[in-house]
Amino acid sequence: MRAEILSIGSELVSGQSLDTNSRWLSQQLGALGVPVAFHTTLGDELEDHLDAFRAAIARADLVVMTGGLGPTQDDLTREALAQCAGVPLVEDAASLEAIAAMFARRNRPMAERNRVQALFPQGAEALANPIGTAPGIWMAIGRALIAALPGVPSEMRRMFADEVVPRLRRLGLADRFIVHRKINLFGKGESEIEAQALDLTARGRVPEVGITAHEATISFRITGGGSTEAEALASTDSTAAMIRERFGPLVLGEGTVDVPEALAAQLARSGATLATAESCTGGLMASLLTAIPGISSSYLGGAVTYSNASKSELLGVPPGLIEAHGAVSAEVAAAMAEGARARLGATIAVSATGVAGPGGGTPEKPVGLVYLGLATPAGTETRRLEMGPERPREFIQIYSAKTALNWARLALLDA
Repeated sequence: MRAEILSIGSELVSGQSLDTNSRWLSQQLGALGVPVAFHTTLGDELEDHLDAFRAAIARADLVVMTGGLGPTQDDLTREALAQCAGVPLVEDAASLEAIAAMFARRNRPMAERNRVQALFPQGAEALANPIGTAPGIWMAIGRALIAALPGVPSEMRRMFADEVVPRLRRLGLADRFIVHRKINLFGKGESEIEAQALDLTARGRVPEVGITAHEATISFRITGGGSTEAEALASTDSTAAMIRERFGPLVLGEGTVDVPEALAAQLARSGATLATAESCTGGLMASLLTAIPGISSSYLGGAVTYSNASKSELLGVPPGLIEAHGAVSAEVAAAMAEGARARLGATIAVSATGVAGPGGGTPEKPVGLVYLGLATPAGTETRRLEMGPERPREFIQIYSAKTALNWARLALLDA
């Protein structure tokens, strides 16, 4: 069995609103063992509805629609479904009563136009909507089962869980469990990591493994299946263990664990404390860390020293050092890290100074050049990053911040 999801609304195709329903539905269907083969987004035109519905019905076993069930003239889902099935729309008395009762509970008069929400293609079932006025539609056209759900996310999710999933299970169409595990790595590029994992990402491998990248964090996504959730999870264990063994210290953790969370965990395990000194990253390191609950016991604070004067005043970087080497230099990065460590009394400190762009670069110090500093009880080191002037400012900042924090994590691992 495979599914298609249709999201309906001109606000979606125009970009005014983000389609979050399709993503959520794909995740839910995938967890039920129903793979989603297509996502289709369409506006509020009847002919477009008919074309999209007919295409979906022809190629999918299950078609899940969201949107177009309201009372306004541009809500055309029920009309288009009736035309596709070649049947008339008929009023469902129980649904009309439920809609009227919803308005009564809210102490609002029901407009005559709301009666259209009780119209269904002949032969269709109503899907109850206990938190909204738009009932859903369950029907079959040809070989395809169709579930038309409201576009309001809270109503759509409730209806899917209460009405659609039980129907799929009764029909024996959702008898498998699918689990997804994401293992995150940092420190090498996507192509370099994949070159070390071609056996894992090979097509047809069971369990399936994919690789994605986001803000320089590389993720292996493992998909496992089984007749129970425990069996599905167990099917991924050996692959997860292989990834951890093969990539060692590059592995940050699973799920939502990224560089800041992995560093926070290592700080907690080691009992060490951290300080930060930032120029080109503008406080991004501090922001990433302070978003983590409980980090206050390990992260003592940081300084955003964007100007040369602030580097000297807040961190004690000698003005002569800046004059001799420039603010973007290994020497200044080292002095910034040492100053932050000394002034905040931290076990270790990291720093970043560079040219984030898009302007300000020179042939000697182009956009994308960043120096990092790491000060520890064993001494101070620096690192030079060259990301290239074609990189956007946001990438240069986030990559620099995450690289600095990851350097601190690795230093604590080696301590």
